[in-house]
Amino acid sequence: MDAGGTCPNRVPHANTGGCRYCNARGAGTGLHHQGLSLTQQWQHWLARYARRSPNALFLAYLQSFSNTYRPPRELAIILEEIRQFKDLAAIALGTRPDCLDDEKLDMLAAARHPLDAGPGSGPILDVWLELGLQSASNATLLRINRGHDVETLERAVHAAHARGLLLCLHVMHGLPGETAEDFFCTIDCVNALPVQAVKFHNTLVLDGSALALDWQTGAYSPPARAETVAALAEGLARLRPDIVIQRLTADAWPGELLAPAWAADKSALRTDIIQNMVDCGWTQGFLYRPPPHHDGCDMATFHPGGSHTK
Repeated sequence: MDAGGTCPNRVPHANTGGCRYCNARGAGTGLHHQGLSLTQQWQHWLARYARRSPNALFLAYLQSFSNTYRPPRELAIILEEIRQFKDLAAIALGTRPDCLDDEKLDMLAAARHPLDAGPGSGPILDVWLELGLQSASNATLLRINRGHDVETLERAVHAAHARGLLLCLHVMHGLPGETAEDFFCTIDCVNALPVQAVKFHNTLVLDGSALALDWQTGAYSPPARAETVAALAEGLARLRPDIVIQRLTADAWPGELLAPAWAADKSALRTDIIQNMVDCGWTQGFLYRPPPHHDGCDMATFHPGGSHTK
């Protein structure tokens, strides 16, 4: 769903150009700009997917841009509208870790409770925060122009967790300048944080992104398909076994994917990742080793390859 808005990393006064892998669409549906209210969007998608899965439960997922990068009053109005949706099972908001303060976190925590009821009464509604970690390397975050550091992500995760919010981190493979070991260090970081889910993204070169210019000039080349399959398979084996995998591969809107061409077939990629794990005798968490401390992404405690037994 699309609540409108933008991102602090791409507004005109920021003069940063946004994250290098992101284009003007911002991973959104664009339905807000088509004049559809959130209630109309909910009805649209519910009618479409309920026919396909009549017994399914549905959550309202605000995906486009940074959904807490807005005035608190505007966020409150959005949450109030969503909580009145028919057959709502949960709420999920995608945002950046540098777009959360105590007031907004408290507002999100309050949305867990039924309308017209205070804390302690009625069923609790799951509220998910989806935060972009992307990489646990500050050098990489600077290289891709994320505009925040890993420490900001850690603080946001702990503050949200303390309020009973559920957390899903986004992690990317194939970022410029990163190796497989860097990716595994990011997995270690996820393991050390109080999160419930992760979404993986293989890096895509999208038309209109800064990364597209890097690719066109030869400054960036996406990893080979076999490299991506092997890294994601091992990453899953290293991932804490209780963490839910909400997404395994990324996709692009029609006409936007410039490279790699093989990324267009998500189903085949997923099949090969699973087959790689089967061939290695791995399941999720097979290579997981608890870090010395479970309180954050202290890269000094991470040893790339240390739990690698293949």
